[in-house]
Amino acid sequence: MKNIELIEKYIDNLIPNPKCELNYTKDYELLIAVMLSAQTTDKRVNIVTKELFNKYKSLYELKNSNIDDLKSIIRPLGSFNKKSEYVKQIATIICDKYNGIMPKNRKDLESLPGVGRKTVNVLFGELNIEPQIAVDTHVERVSKRLYLSALNDSVYNVEMKLRKCFKKETWSKRHKQLVLFGRYYCKAIKPECRNCKLKEICRYYKKQVK
Repeated sequence: MKNIELIEKYIDNLIPNPKCELNYTKDYELLIAVMLSAQTTDKRVNIVTKELFNKYKSLYELKNSNIDDLKSIIRPLGSFNKKSEYVKQIATIICDKYNGIMPKNRKDLESLPGVGRKTVNVLFGELNIEPQIAVDTHVERVSKRLYLSALNDSVYNVEMKLRKCFKKETWSKRHKQLVLFGRYYCKAIKPECRNCKLKEICRYYKKQVK
């Protein structure tokens, strides 16, 4: 518990008001942006979604979009063939099955192409549907370095352990803090260990730096 309190205090001081770095103005835009963010950066996704949502201003327009045009727009993200199909399929399903309104329950959302547990967790936390902790590559790395989970834990097991570490009402905030901490401080390559107040409880620092 002492280490948890230390981590909470440090990230609260370092990142007091964490914000999702994906740009969106509508619920479904966030859904699509999170789906597109797999294996790429939020910065790159924002460039693509700016063009995508400026050209196609509704789910119905996305549903009726030309797939080759979608591929041209989404190409910079990698896996663009698959992701373009997902965008069109997601728009079609929400329009046809849910009258153009994005569902807000896990079962329906996870049935959408390209949408998994992590995407739904991000949505639920960001849209204040319910507190959740989403585990992306940054959250997983930080959690394992700070002994919040074991090195061989699956993404799901990391999530379950983080849920026990932090109070439920703080889950969404902690998720965003851990993402930003991993993205800008506890980086995969050349993390800023020397100035970090958590280095004495960090697995990486003990093995790689000392």
